[in-house]
Amino acid sequence: MEPIIDLQSDAYFMSEALRQGRRAYEAEEVPIGAVVVREGRIIARAFNQVELLKDATAHAEMLALTQAAAAVGNWRLTDCDLYVTKEPCPMCAGALVHVRARRVIFGCADPRGGAAGGLLNLLQNPSLNHQCDITGGVLGEECARLLQSFFRAQRPPNEVTPG
Repeated sequence: MEPIIDLQSDAYFMSEALRQGRRAYEAEEVPIGAVVVREGRIIARAFNQVELLKDATAHAEMLALTQAAAAVGNWRLTDCDLYVTKEPCPMCAGALVHVRARRVIFGCADPRGGAAGGLLNLLQNPSLNHQCDITGGVLGEECARLLQSFFRAQRPPNEVTPG
């Protein structure tokens, strides 16, 4: 029997990931936030710090997974769920498979670069040694608005966007 997914708690934990995303926005980073949940408790919180750390791998998910592994005392996070405001990229999805995350919950989809069903689905690739359960669209509009607001603010006022 499939476990019952409590969407209320998904919304709560996604709101915590959004708080991290807002911290990224304030730091002038792409506003993506992530939290790792184990046994109903947040054990890791992170936001994008690519510019701050001058590290292309400093995505919110990667930083949160590192914190979670330290909290658990093991690199295997089989009983952990990751909440992230935007669909994970291939790098982050690969890391999530590697740590054997149980579930990945994201806010807004990324059809052009997401690896949880957007561009491709690394999280459930049958060729890999692990597959993660995926729930998308949790507080999706709010997550998308945060990203849109950030990128609108980055554009010069008179720039015309193609398409």
